Amino acid sequence: MSGFSRQNFLNLPNLLTYLRIAIIPLILYFLNPPVSAKSYNFAFLLFVLASITDYLDGILARRHNLVTSVGKLLDPLADKLLTSAVLIMLIASGKVQGWLVFLIIGREITITGLRSIAASQGLILYASRTGKNKLISQTVGLLFLLLYIPKIGFVLDWIGVFFLWASVVLGYWSAMAYFVYFYKEVTKQEQNAR
Repeated sequence: MSGFSRQNFLNLPNLLTYLRIAIIPLILYFLNPPVSAKSYNFAFLLFVLASITDYLDGILARRHNLVTSVGKLLDPLADKLLTSAVLIMLIASGKVQGWLVFLIIGREITITGLRSIAASQGLILYASRTGKNKLISQTVGLLFLLLYIPKIGFVLDWIGVFFLWASVVLGYWSAMAYFVYFYKEVTKQEQNAR
C-alpha cells in the first residue's frame, strides 16, 4: 500500500472517488423539495453513476496495485457522504422516516469513531462481509426509493424501505462484531503488556 504523495492523490481509483464526492451536490440539487418525477429520476441516474464509480475504484485499485492510504481514507468517506446525503434528503419528501435515517447514520458515526480509536491502538478494523452486505442493502434500497415510476411508486418505495431495514439489521450485527473484536484485541494487548 502506498502512502501520501501527489501521484497517489491523482491515481485513477482516487479520481473516481473524487467524482463520486462531486456528484453528491448534484443529487442534492435534484432532491431539493418540491421534487418532481423527473428530478427523482435524474437523482436516480446520478446515484447509479456514483455507485458504479464505487464499484470500479475498488476493482481498479486492487487489480492494478493502486491501493493507497488516500484511497483507504476517502473511499469509505465518500460512501458515507453519499448515502447520508440522500437519506437526509428523502426525509423531507416523506419517503423515509427521520428515526430510520438516524439509526443508519448513527451506526456509521459510531463505527467510524471505533475505527479511529482502534487505529490509535495499532488495530485495523477491516470491513467484514456483513458490513459489505449492509452497504449493498443500503445502495439497493436507495435506488428503489429514488426511481420514480408513477403507477408503481408505492411498491418501489416499500421495497426501498425494506432494503434499508435489512441494512440496519446487517449494520448493527456487523457493528457488534467490530466491538467484540476490538474488545478481544485490546484485552489481549493489555495481557501481553503485563
